[in-house]
Amino acid sequence: MLITHEHDEIRRTLKRFIDDEINPHVDAWEAAEAFPAHEVFKRLGQLGLLGLTKPEKYGGMALDYSYSVVMAETLGHVACGGVPMAIGVQTDMCTPALARFGSDALCREFLVPAIAGDAVGCIGVSEPGAGSDVASIRTTARQDGGDYVIDGSKMWITNSLQADWMCLLANTSDGAAHKNKSLIMVPMHLPGITRATKIRKIGMMSSDTGLIHFDGVRVPQTNRLGDEGMGFAYQMMQFQEERLWAAANAIQSLHNCIEQTIAYTRERRIFGKSVLDQQVVHFKLAELKTEVEALRGLVYMATEKYVAGADVTEWASMAKLKACRLARQVPDACMQYWGGMGYTWENPVARYYRDGRLGSIAGGADEVMLGIIAKHMHTLPARGG
Repeated sequence: MLITHEHDEIRRTLKRFIDDEINPHVDAWEAAEAFPAHEVFKRLGQLGLLGLTKPEKYGGMALDYSYSVVMAETLGHVACGGVPMAIGVQTDMCTPALARFGSDALCREFLVPAIAGDAVGCIGVSEPGAGSDVASIRTTARQDGGDYVIDGSKMWITNSLQADWMCLLANTSDGAAHKNKSLIMVPMHLPGITRATKIRKIGMMSSDTGLIHFDGVRVPQTNRLGDEGMGFAYQMMQFQEERLWAAANAIQSLHNCIEQTIAYTRERRIFGKSVLDQQVVHFKLAELKTEVEALRGLVYMATEKYVAGADVTEWASMAKLKACRLARQVPDACMQYWGGMGYTWENPVARYYRDGRLGSIAGGADEVMLGIIAKHMHTLPARGG
């Protein structure tokens, strides 16, 4: 992936914003278990950073996906995982299908304010009984006149407690599980929507995560994205960008975790010399950096293929699998060299440790990524008689 002057300008602009307007507040937001999404998104919108790949006519910059990857990577400078994840939901998880399949009216109603930072969006796929198994969702949207009437629940929904709208996946017919679903744009102020529970997590503290109930919620059928019954396929396409974003976002935070550990172990002394002087330590850190750079190469290669128009389901799955495995391995290894200090709540490596664990669960668990990769390798056993 060729990094141009334009990519570097986006890096510099975003890094300056992170240093000045996000990181000074991260500790307070983590303690409050929320951050002011509307305020942060508005500033990002003013900087032009919420619509890098979206059409110009809706306020975007119409750049290729490599610019989203650079933004995701740069967000790794944020001193927590929750705020970048919330931003990524806005830019690369709840808006791609809207931009690609939404009518002009829907894009003007929902996409324009999302790009400007005037509205916060969320993606409604996971449910109390269906997460990685998307085909098993039970939320329904039945036709009634010109409306859909929505009933069901969505759980683990990032941004949902502050969101102005949700891109909702629901069953719109009784057909086959992969052909009976539609994506529907749902304003979150409608009667029948209950933001039931704020879910407390062991990490990603500053990101609000909700359980949302829908009881007879009416939206016009014109709020559907694209063709009825194509929602599963649209969401699988949307997952390509979500998973590439997740992999790219891990790179800088993993690098920072290693660098902070080098700085600490250079000063910490044991048995008469610094911890970093122990061969087992600096060899392990060298190994970890090599793994992170291998991840960068995988992400950049997948991005090149995606920009060229290829289906990168396999590549995005490999990149997410590798990134999320490293998000567990790197902080765990680094924490060991911090000793007892690493086991304190305020320690930066402890935060990497807590926040990084989510990656192997959310957006498709590691086992789902392995299944996708195996399918593309044609190694899955044949089904049926």
